[in-house]
Amino acid sequence: MSNPRIGFAVFSSVSAGAPNGRVNAFVVDRRRRTPHSDRMNRALGVLTCGAFLSIVFGVLGSGKPGLGLVLGAVFTTLGTVGFGWVRGRRGPWWAAGYAVVQLPLAFVIFTIDAGVGATLFLVVLVSQCVLLRLPRPAIALVIAVVPLVHLGMSLGDGLREGIGTLMSVLFAAIITELLLREQRSRGELAEAHEKLRDYAAQAERLATAQERNRVARDIHDGLGHSLTVVQMQVKAARAVLPTDPAKADEVLSKAQDQAENALTEVRRSVRALREPRSTPLPEALRALVEETSAAGVPAWLAVSGTERPLTDGPREALYRAAQEGLTNVRKHAAAGRADVELEYAESVVRLSVRDDGVGTDGAATGYGLLGLRERAEHLGGEVTFASTPGHGSALSMEIPG
Repeated sequence: MSNPRIGFAVFSSVSAGAPNGRVNAFVVDRRRRTPHSDRMNRALGVLTCGAFLSIVFGVLGSGKPGLGLVLGAVFTTLGTVGFGWVRGRRGPWWAAGYAVVQLPLAFVIFTIDAGVGATLFLVVLVSQCVLLRLPRPAIALVIAVVPLVHLGMSLGDGLREGIGTLMSVLFAAIITELLLREQRSRGELAEAHEKLRDYAAQAERLATAQERNRVARDIHDGLGHSLTVVQMQVKAARAVLPTDPAKADEVLSKAQDQAENALTEVRRSVRALREPRSTPLPEALRALVEETSAAGVPAWLAVSGTERPLTDGPREALYRAAQEGLTNVRKHAAAGRADVELEYAESVVRLSVRDDGVGTDGAATGYGLLGLRERAEHLGGEVTFASTPGHGSALSMEIPG
């Protein structure tokens, strides 16, 4: 007779295929065969074979081998080899055909031998219908039809056994659906984990590129500026050496100091560490202006607005803008003077470097200007450059702060 605990047997048999008592994920898509789906097929196959053995022992015990044994062998073959084959097919018609063949076969077997084995056949069939992803109305129809195997019994017995069988197959269907959902969740989690690893790798590559660009900007803005000053000071020393050795020695001493500063800048860039400048921005700009004047180009600094402290990022960006502008004035402008203006406006800080040199056609290129624009964009600011042949150039940076 039917047993309401048979549904639990289905769940236990399926779970037993997973190591450590855990239900492993198996792939729902019939087009993809994985070890997990094969394990699920094997678990149901073992349960089907166990049900058939129950029928065999029942027949041998009665001493009356008959049609039930033959039909049980057919159901077992279809429920193991046939089910695995159908599950690997595309389209719902294969699954529907499997259910249409197996359900009447299970009914006939139950009619011949209404024992535990025949009831297990019905429970396995319902689980297989869920695994084959039949439409829910079709699965509900199969579940509703299964208790009708008890129609030949008396009203009381038929009702009692029918309810027990219904609870068994309903429990098996629910457990199988939960297993499928867990499998899908595991698959989605694995896919999300894979995407997360890809995103982490992309973020690492982006961070590496950003750090490489930062180091390149520091080398250009720091080392490039210092070597330009040293070069001009050495040229100036050589120019006055025959007539004024004392003046040449003074200029060479400044060049030596500048070279030592350049060496410090190289070490800092190699370590890829940004050292915040502790001196206020106006004071640091005055030092740059004095360096430019000492190198032969008179320069002045004008500060307007109410001075306020700036964070490391904006302060460094504005300092580098002044450094780049004055370096270009000394190298290319052939200017008679340079003016640096620092303006503390209401919500932004502006820095501009202007000269009265030869100017250009306005097409500014080079790593220096590119690095300044990258710094400004990172801080939400902007950089502009304007130049007219014969009328000098103007470099400007505006940073929120």
